[in-house]
Amino acid sequence: MTERHADLLHNEATTSRVHSSHDVAIIGAGPIGLELAVCLKRAGLDYIHFDAHQIGYTMTWWPHNTYFFSTTERLAIAGVPIQNNHQQRITGEDYLAYLRAIVEQFDLAINTYEPVAALARTPEGFTLTTQPLAGERHYHCRRIVLAIGDMHRPNYLQIPGEDLPHVSHYFRDPHDYFRKRLLIIGGRNSAVEAALRCWRAGAQVTLSYRRAQFDEQTVKHWVLPDIQAQIEAGTIGFLPATLPVEITPTHVALLPATPEQPDNTPILHETDFVLINSGFRGEQDLLEMAGVTLRGENRTPLFNPETMETNVPGLYLVGTVVAGIQQRYSLFIENSHEHAGKVTAALTGHWPTQLGSVASRNYDLRLEQIKTN
Repeated sequence: MTERHADLLHNEATTSRVHSSHDVAIIGAGPIGLELAVCLKRAGLDYIHFDAHQIGYTMTWWPHNTYFFSTTERLAIAGVPIQNNHQQRITGEDYLAYLRAIVEQFDLAINTYEPVAALARTPEGFTLTTQPLAGERHYHCRRIVLAIGDMHRPNYLQIPGEDLPHVSHYFRDPHDYFRKRLLIIGGRNSAVEAALRCWRAGAQVTLSYRRAQFDEQTVKHWVLPDIQAQIEAGTIGFLPATLPVEITPTHVALLPATPEQPDNTPILHETDFVLINSGFRGEQDLLEMAGVTLRGENRTPLFNPETMETNVPGLYLVGTVVAGIQQRYSLFIENSHEHAGKVTAALTGHWPTQLGSVASRNYDLRLEQIKTN
């Protein structure tokens, strides 16, 4: 049997098991994926929407009561403002409630808990294979939009002991560390906020950071003076310019992070728990399956910035997936709204009537403003 004959038989078998066919499939139900869904529904397009988990899944594993960097008008989608009783920044829980309200208001149909396991190009478009609990399904779609984000798993340090039960890459709640010794590895905003919250909840906290000092561009401007004051007062320990090389049940071994420090004798820091804030990265399996070209150290997808269409005809990108694995963040919710507009225009020929917040609150936003406010 020739390879082409085998492919034809496979395609015929898949076709016989197709659950449904659609013009567009959106994969990912984060904020920008939902915003695009509203745009397509308003335009009357036939689309189907998938997410491997629940809507806004990334925010469900945020630490409890964590506030956004951004103000509400930058986070609003589909022309629906975010209202609250204090007119200040909101928490992840607040935003999830807002996203649920968006789904309810526009009655968006989303196949949650239906992960897309594979996609393949066909002469007519694409075949999607999903794996819900009820069993594998197949769909045909002419075009696909990936809105899968860029925070699927932690950046592992690849050191001995990283998988021990007292070690975590996820900060759930400061209560977990009450009256315990906690070593936090990291020095960007998430690590600094965790240190302050856990210390105020009654933990004995030490920070290990690979740099000699904190970067004011990556720590919230209202948080930085607080952590500096606590370190100066000695209430929170600080081990600057150190790198963990091994974690044991009783301690963490740390070495100098700079070659200028000749002493290679490890610091053995005793601790009860270890919280690793090393950032997260996205999975790019679907991009690779489809044949999207990934370039550079950030593995940035190749796409047309006017339409958001990749080098694979009919495959589009919206949201933070556009920036690859983002070792230094350049895309956020607030500067991704236009992606939904560009894709909508490419698919329908018309720019959507509403993106982001209400018109009176929309404004152009430079990256440096996003990162420092």
